[in-house]
Amino acid sequence: MPPSVPSLPRRVARTLRTSLFAQVACALVLGILVGRLWPDVATAAQPLGDGFVRLIKAMIAPLVFCVVVVGITKAGDLKAFGRIGLKALVWFEVATTFALLVGLLAGNLVAPGTGMNVDPSKLDASAVDGKTGGGSLPSTSEFILHALPDSAVGAFAENSLLQVLVLACLVGAAVLHLGHGKVPAILPAVEQAQEVVFAVVGFIMKLAPLAVFGATAHLVGQYGVGVMSTYGKLIGVCYAAALIFLLLLALALKAVTGISLWKFVRYTREEMLLALGTASSETVMPRMMQKLRQAGCRDDAVGLVLPTGYSFNLDGASIYLSIGTLFIAQAVGVDLSLGQQITVVLVLMLTSKGMAGVPGSAFLALSATASALGVIPVGAVALLLGVDRIMDSMRVATNLLGNCVAVFVVSRWEGALDTERVKKVLDGEIAFVPEQADGSDEFDGSDGSDESDEDVPKRAATEVG
Repeated sequence: MPPSVPSLPRRVARTLRTSLFAQVACALVLGILVGRLWPDVATAAQPLGDGFVRLIKAMIAPLVFCVVVVGITKAGDLKAFGRIGLKALVWFEVATTFALLVGLLAGNLVAPGTGMNVDPSKLDASAVDGKTGGGSLPSTSEFILHALPDSAVGAFAENSLLQVLVLACLVGAAVLHLGHGKVPAILPAVEQAQEVVFAVVGFIMKLAPLAVFGATAHLVGQYGVGVMSTYGKLIGVCYAAALIFLLLLALALKAVTGISLWKFVRYTREEMLLALGTASSETVMPRMMQKLRQAGCRDDAVGLVLPTGYSFNLDGASIYLSIGTLFIAQAVGVDLSLGQQITVVLVLMLTSKGMAGVPGSAFLALSATASALGVIPVGAVALLLGVDRIMDSMRVATNLLGNCVAVFVVSRWEGALDTERVKKVLDGEIAFVPEQADGSDEFDGSDGSDESDEDVPKRAATEVG
């Protein structure tokens, strides 16, 4: 007797119950509708998104510490860890420089600011100070010193990823030096702490649809669609440049590792949609680390490359900054020479590295670039205030994918990548199994298959083996 096929309502209900992707997608649509129809109500939903981001950020520092310590001690080779870090920095510099050049090329070809004829004296430069809080980007020496912790507790309390990375490297090196015979309880304790952190992240991720709804409703309610008509050309060229950069990045990934970026996007579609909905790549770092590890990347490579990329590999921000600099120059009628555009690249190569965690960092970087050129009024940076939030989706998606590609490339470069497992995971032969709060494995059911609820755990266990 053939098995009965569940009715369409049941299938839809089960998909909404089991699939994070479906839940986040519905929340995104609802957020847009509420923001469009009831903007006053929508802006009040912002705390939903902000609260979720705060909860996730609270888990990032301990998670990075645990993953890096476990990665170093299990790899058993501190020199290999140092090589991974050096290769990651080389890749980051190449990728961000290429992103800056793509942005400059797009800005020159399309010239989104030409014809605006803005009088910079009529712009409210104080609005930029309000956005940045009167702060400034750190100098190179300040950036390096800030990466070194002056308090072990302070590094976690301030959620400074670079400081936590330094501490984790020191602890991992110490455990390797002492050997498991002298400190037999350390590694199991860190591994158990890591499991606890992942369990907490699992709890928080159940709130992801609420976060996406709140953040999306607030964005649409506050900015509406009017900004699209005013800055349509700039928005279009930024998103198009990011897409071209990602296509070229996909070709590089395929050539170096044989991995399809499109398959990886499909594998991480829940995380990508969540990052876009909340306009924050930090909200998905814990899940992305887990997915990269299960996809065949070694723990030490994931633990070092991905968090470091959040400070050093801001590809999407680099594209936005280079196009934004050209936009404000064109808007006020300044024609930048080739030498001045090379100066833009050199300045942004430095300023973009100190942006992470600094309020209004994009405006600070643009202001620094304008000051270095000496021909663009610094107050003209205020032209981008109305469109900056719309660019978050482009920056977040490009930054996140750029960092994940870096993990794969550096892992392959160092021999820390299981290519056979990667292909099986991305082809769906091995299912992703999120670590649950009760320690059990649970398939997320995001493919929307028609199997019964009872069959799902069995199939997950079989595929994971």
